[in-house]
Amino acid sequence: MEFNRRRFLQAGGTAALMGTAGCDAPHKALWPYTGLPDVAKPPFATPSGESIGLTTHALNRLTFGARPGQHERILRLATREEDAVDKFVDEQLAPEKINDDRAMFRVQKFETLALAPIGEFYEFRPHILREELTRATLTRAVYSERQLYEVMVRFWSDHFNIDISKGECKWLKPADDRDVIRPHALGTFPELLAASAKSQAMLTYLDGRENRVRKPEDRPNENYARELLELHTLGVHGGYTQQDVMEIARCLSGWRIGRGLFQAGKVQFEPGLHDNRTKTVLGEAIPVRTGRDGRKDFDDVLRIVAAHPSTGRHIAAKLCQRFIADEPPAAAIDTVAREFTKTKGDIRETLRALFATDEFRGTRGNKFKQPLHFLASALRATDAETDAARPLVNYLARMGHMPFEYPAPDGYPAHAEPWMSTLLWRWNFAAKLAQGQIKGTRIQHERLAKRAGDSAKLAAHLLGRQPRDDELAAAKASKNPIGLLLASPGFQWS
Repeated sequence: MEFNRRRFLQAGGTAALMGTAGCDAPHKALWPYTGLPDVAKPPFATPSGESIGLTTHALNRLTFGARPGQHERILRLATREEDAVDKFVDEQLAPEKINDDRAMFRVQKFETLALAPIGEFYEFRPHILREELTRATLTRAVYSERQLYEVMVRFWSDHFNIDISKGECKWLKPADDRDVIRPHALGTFPELLAASAKSQAMLTYLDGRENRVRKPEDRPNENYARELLELHTLGVHGGYTQQDVMEIARCLSGWRIGRGLFQAGKVQFEPGLHDNRTKTVLGEAIPVRTGRDGRKDFDDVLRIVAAHPSTGRHIAAKLCQRFIADEPPAAAIDTVAREFTKTKGDIRETLRALFATDEFRGTRGNKFKQPLHFLASALRATDAETDAARPLVNYLARMGHMPFEYPAPDGYPAHAEPWMSTLLWRWNFAAKLAQGQIKGTRIQHERLAKRAGDSAKLAAHLLGRQPRDDELAAAKASKNPIGLLLASPGFQWS
């Protein structure tokens, strides 16, 4: 057997897992050579309600879709359904306590994502980096047990959107995903914001590295300062002015990305390119700072905008739009914004407050799945095996939802209307998936149906509720019942 770079990385990654794997460690160390062992797939109970219940609702919103048996597992967490869902929320808000070895092993084959330091990314052709990053994203959405974490990685990837096709972002965005978005997805907003602001990819995408002031009459580059206020923090109606944009741009001048053998990809501050005069940001004075002290302007700006009341409301509104409704209720936004402010941007506690609102718990079946969510939920619901290769990824491209390829800084839309034009490709995907016509992806139909019990129970599993008579009749009459149910409105709306 050839012991190449990929197998070496896989073995090394598996060995790293052994430190926390306990008595299973020796067995896991063999996975690079034996493959993932099969897991038991017993019969499972399906939802029995005629409408979407709280458990199904929690799975629809906190995950990329329910897997067989997951509904039943949540209900076993407590006697009352409300308490069981609370425990599920607690579990998902502590992803570090969830064993995700199997998903991590699947992702190890994408060897470029483990490169360090960042300069090594430049050694690869951009299309390889983009392909592996996209496949890893889809693999995690389908297989990770840390589902809410992965949902929030996608949320923040859109909030701090970077188009991988722009300039050096071809090499820098994979590192941004690994080193900025993923480590901070359930951390604190101020730390996430600071990491993003100094991200090599963000400095490139929004021209922060071009923001240089050599002489007093030089005009700073405003691109990042404007998006920092409009998109990342206060929001378009957050109360800032064009003068604030200019002052922040002055504060953030002088940051660049190093070049050369030992400096490639490193973020650096050059005092000679920084405007060191006094500034005023959102009413707060920034003093004169000379030399390398000018770096402190960066910290002051991020502290001011992260703590601004409009930031809490802007983030709360976006979270409520993602998890509650396209037009989120004001009462829920108020509750979430208060928690965000009280906890100084603690993302976990902000989400916990959101999931406890009456608006979240009572607003069901009204969110149209984004294409990536739709694909992942179909694969999860059918317990499909996939390599997440180009034949599957092509469907994301045709639906206009390739990760990291949205051209504007505001990221992919969270509301339904822009995605309605993808219906034909959704129907095509559902049919081909169920017919086994997507290379590298397969469903074991007979085993899935046997585990569910009968066709009606399988339909209940896919829809998250008991099927209506017309839905069940149409499925039974179809030569492709699973494909029909996956293409139905009942599956596409969550």
